[in-house]
Amino acid sequence: MRLWASLFLLLPMAVRADELPAKITELIDRPEYKQARWGILFVDAKTGRTVYERDQERLYTPASTTKLYSCAAALGELGANYRFKTPVHQRGVLKDGTLKGDLILVASGDLTFGGRRGKDGAVQFTSGDHTYANSGLSETKLTDSDPLAGIDDLAAQVAKAGIRTVTGEILIDDRLFEHARGSGSGPDLLTPIMVNDNVLDIVVMPGEKPGAPAKITVRPDTRYFPIDAVVTTAAEGKLPQLTLLETGGNTLTIRGEVACKSQPMIRVYQVGDPALFARALFIESLRRHGVEVTASLFQPGSADLPAKAEYAKLPKVAEHVSAPLADALKVTLKVSHNLYASTLPLLVATKHNERTLTQGLQRQGTFLKGLGVLVETISFAGGAGGMQADMITPAATVKLIGEMAKRSDASAYFDALPIIGVDGTLATVVPEDSPVKGKVQAKTGTLVFYDAMNSRMLLKSKALAGRMTTKTGTELYFAVFLNDMPLATGDTAGNQGKAIGKLCEIMHQYGP
Repeated sequence: MRLWASLFLLLPMAVRADELPAKITELIDRPEYKQARWGILFVDAKTGRTVYERDQERLYTPASTTKLYSCAAALGELGANYRFKTPVHQRGVLKDGTLKGDLILVASGDLTFGGRRGKDGAVQFTSGDHTYANSGLSETKLTDSDPLAGIDDLAAQVAKAGIRTVTGEILIDDRLFEHARGSGSGPDLLTPIMVNDNVLDIVVMPGEKPGAPAKITVRPDTRYFPIDAVVTTAAEGKLPQLTLLETGGNTLTIRGEVACKSQPMIRVYQVGDPALFARALFIESLRRHGVEVTASLFQPGSADLPAKAEYAKLPKVAEHVSAPLADALKVTLKVSHNLYASTLPLLVATKHNERTLTQGLQRQGTFLKGLGVLVETISFAGGAGGMQADMITPAATVKLIGEMAKRSDASAYFDALPIIGVDGTLATVVPEDSPVKGKVQAKTGTLVFYDAMNSRMLLKSKALAGRMTTKTGTELYFAVFLNDMPLATGDTAGNQGKAIGKLCEIMHQYGP
């Protein structure tokens, strides 16, 4: 009798142990995944025991989970409290408020340049970042922050230094690192100067009734890009149609229509020369702060930049100090900011007096190797995801997450990750009443290509990696990759993101 009683007590535990793999298999082996590849690894954070795995050592296209690696390296190399310092030097003689010479703003690679700070000084982001506005992948909303905060800070300091007139040039020194191209949606020109992520925000608001002209506003407001806009208000419910073109002389031409009573539509324009853009904004800001600038807003003069060694001899009349790097990393991971992530390896390179993307990625590899990540099993050609050579394994990714959790700066790393059902790119992945809401901190990844032959989309990668807690309170580190899935009519990358959210619900409910 005692034997049967013991078996009866053990039976529910045995059934529960079998339930988890069965539930996962039921999800990931559905017919729509017959051509796709899954790579999965969940481990117990405390013991390191594997809870579930599928092909953890195989290579997968990571998409934006790449940012877990580039942010880790930047955090380790520069530090969570690292602050960018952007100085302005004067070259020439200052007498009676007149500078007979030049002002030179030396770009520091500041990712946000004050443009993400709210009135309380905290970093601001929205789940639909403006850099994705043209992609149609998210509902874009602008932050309440001032994109010119860094520029205005410098201009105010110049005025406070007693400079009332500048007879020479206004220059932007963007030689900190070699310019390069990033990957992913949004602005992709990597330079040390970034104002408003080097884009113009074009906000189109419908008129009060059909036929009325739409209202166009631009952020930041600047005369450097004249706007020629003819946009009308269409009938309520009609799909919007907008065309944005540069038509010479920096003039932007906007044509189209937006529906009556629709939400404001946001489009972004990536500026072609960030240094000239910053120069124009700086000139305008100086003038607003009472500094007369004789240099042309549109046509820079022929003045040359000084040799870098000369700056030690040139008076510094202003300096903008950024928020801690941890704030910029929070934006990078929460909204999957491609420009920032792509720039991080270059910033790592500058710490070692190096200037190229390749050198920065090699430094990243050294950092990862020091954590115990088997770098020879993975591959990177950029910091954001989307490069053809970007490939990682679930095993390497979980190793990275586990090692970052041991570091003193772990909170800066994990606090920057989106929270499922709460914010960032995980805000809408699970329903409001999901049991896993708030229980997952993880980085998403999405990479989609158009299959022209079949008039459909190919989901190259949908990914999620980070940490979570189960129903019993067990913490897990995990990585999930869904690669190479042809999307059927009506299916979307967002739907597959919800499928991975469902996988997290299963692990939360049936995991250890």
